[in-house]
Amino acid sequence: MSTTGPAPAPSPSANATSGTPPGAPHIRDATEADLSAIQAIYAHHVLTGVASFEETPPSVDDLRTRLASVRSHGLPYMVAEIDGEVAGYCYAMPYRPRAAYRNTIEDSIYVNDAYRGRGLGRVLLEALIGRCETGPWRQMIAVIADGGSGGSLSLHKQLGFDLTGTLKAVGFKHGRWLDTTLMQRTLGPGDSTLPADVNDDVTDDVARRGG
Repeated sequence: MSTTGPAPAPSPSANATSGTPPGAPHIRDATEADLSAIQAIYAHHVLTGVASFEETPPSVDDLRTRLASVRSHGLPYMVAEIDGEVAGYCYAMPYRPRAAYRNTIEDSIYVNDAYRGRGLGRVLLEALIGRCETGPWRQMIAVIADGGSGGSLSLHKQLGFDLTGTLKAVGFKHGRWLDTTLMQRTLGPGDSTLPADVNDDVTDDVARRGG
């Protein structure tokens, strides 16, 4: 998903530690020190938008727990820093908790409103896809609310996601019914090879069946 939030006051100089030119995004792993900025971005969206179906903004402590959950699955949680300020963030989580879904993940992307129109969502999604393709995951799902009215649908199409379906009127927020659009992208070899955690007996059985 993609959303916007209140703007921090940009500082005039580049991030000294990253060496990134002024105004250019520096993508890095999120830390607990980023959670206040992340909470401000996300809370603004929860209260004013529909990309998230939450209605009450989570606290910084809640987000700390969520960050730990993402990390517990070995998945990335990253921020885009511009001139020393967190301008957006992204992460991936398991698509569903049941074990057979373990090779499928779902993306989330949130961009501060002050940085819209600068291609930051694309930079974040590209970084997220790249990081996830180094892991065991084979499919990435995007669940996009309200037909991708904020540009999320178009962004995901540009980065290789295919439209897989629409769930009609599954959400109700801000006084109206909301659809969600499902999109999907292959990661790495996709289903052309078996998962790395499949044991030899299963591999031999699949080979005998010609699968």
